Amino acid sequence: MFNILSLIFRYLFILIIYFFIFSIIRLIYLDIRSFSAVKSAHSYLRLIVLREYLPFDIEEVYLLDRSVRIGRNKGNDIVINDPFISSEHLNVIKDGDEFFIDDAGSANGTYVNGKRIEGRTHIKNQDRIRMGQVEFLFVSK
Repeated sequence: MFNILSLIFRYLFILIIYFFIFSIIRLIYLDIRSFSAVKSAHSYLRLIVLREYLPFDIEEVYLLDRSVRIGRNKGNDIVINDPFISSEHLNVIKDGDEFFIDDAGSANGTYVNGKRIEGRTHIKNQDRIRMGQVEFLFVSK
């Protein structure tokens, strides 16, 4: 009798483990699929620098479905707590299907593809935008 119960519990335990693994794989698949759908719908900024090397929390992707303000101040649309980023560092301006960035008088400047920008600058797909310790890749839809 004990052997039969032991065998039943063993198979039940294995079944529960398989169900758990299946659930995890399903959640990962759904998360990747939903992220791909969102990415293709809007332009976005993707972090190039590895987050593990930064002394502050930051997202890997920021969607650009409208004009946004970036800086350290909590009132910005995108808040980055980098000590080398000004409280109101730059504006990303959406004008139709085109995007521009405008440095808001930051102390350390904003760089597009390695060149410091002055005033409003048009950005295009695959441009690299650097401010402080972070660098983003602009991906246009």
